[in-house]
Amino acid sequence: MKKLFLAAFSLLIFTTAFSQSEIKTLFNLPSVDIKNVKGEPFNTKNITNNGKPVIITFWATWCKPCMKEHDAISDIYDDWIKETGVKMYAVSIDNSRSSKSVQPLVNGKGWEFDVLLDENGEFKRAMNVNVPPHTFIVNGKGEVVWQHVGYLEGDEAEYIEIVKKVLKAK
Repeated sequence: MKKLFLAAFSLLIFTTAFSQSEIKTLFNLPSVDIKNVKGEPFNTKNITNNGKPVIITFWATWCKPCMKEHDAISDIYDDWIKETGVKMYAVSIDNSRSSKSVQPLVNGKGWEFDVLLDENGEFKRAMNVNVPPHTFIVNGKGEVVWQHVGYLEGDEAEYIEIVKKVLKAK
């Protein structure tokens, strides 16, 4: 228990220190062929937003923290768009069998962000995602500048603050 607390505390300190520092490129968004929710081919190099930041979340239908994260973001997504112009892509890591439930779930939840399917896990591997939810912020040049693993209530407030910093660093 003590080790778990220390690990969580260290992660909190690192995330807070990093989020307060200058925005720096971690790596470029890779080019991977995946699908949109209609089953049509989609290359991840097409994850763009006319030079504005993008939020990419990796999630799964079986992941309860992912559902909470997306519900929380969905509640304020329109405000984020108006305030910053940010666009969000939610990348499902469900396999080909369970990905059939993604579109009905998204429709039922009323999520307005773009949803993509990474059924073979190629994009997940290219982005070094091990466990969902895993969230990335990409600047307008296609460079990943921030990432966060897990979700706790209120994390979405940090996401939009990072987006604002990315806009200022433009």
